[in-house]
Amino acid sequence: MTLIHTSLRAWCLAITSLTALASISPSTLAQSTGQAQHLSTVTLGAGMYNIVAQVARTPQERQIGLMFRENMPVHEGMLFIFEEAATQCFWMKNTLLPLSAAFVAEDGRIVNIEDMAPQTETSHCSKQPVRMVLEMNQGWFSKRGLKAGSKLTGAPFSG
Repeated sequence: MTLIHTSLRAWCLAITSLTALASISPSTLAQSTGQAQHLSTVTLGAGMYNIVAQVARTPQERQIGLMFRENMPVHEGMLFIFEEAATQCFWMKNTLLPLSAAFVAEDGRIVNIEDMAPQTETSHCSKQPVRMVLEMNQGWFSKRGLKAGSKLTGAPFSG
């Protein structure tokens, strides 16, 4: 009887754990397991270059961002879209890759670009209120001659 009771209890605990795990969003699961998240993408233009950017729209997606990524293809990045224009600040906690962040106005104009070191908590902020931030591998913008005032194109940008 005790063996059956113990087995039944273990089975109930396993079902309870699986039920709790099923209720966790994929982004939260990725954060807790140290895995990169995979989001929908948008193609952006930067002069003659195309960028395939994952789009982080929700607070949870933006919080995780590119954490835990061990590598990223050259012309890929992540576009963070916020509900309202504000001074946006980013840090690199749990981010393994050196990144450059372009703080982008509604019309696609780059306001400023900040290089960010991996696994640091130093804040890097926009120089004026913006709704969008594009993170790419560090140096991507400078290697292509893109700087403050350069314009990005694509569906997220008006004008």
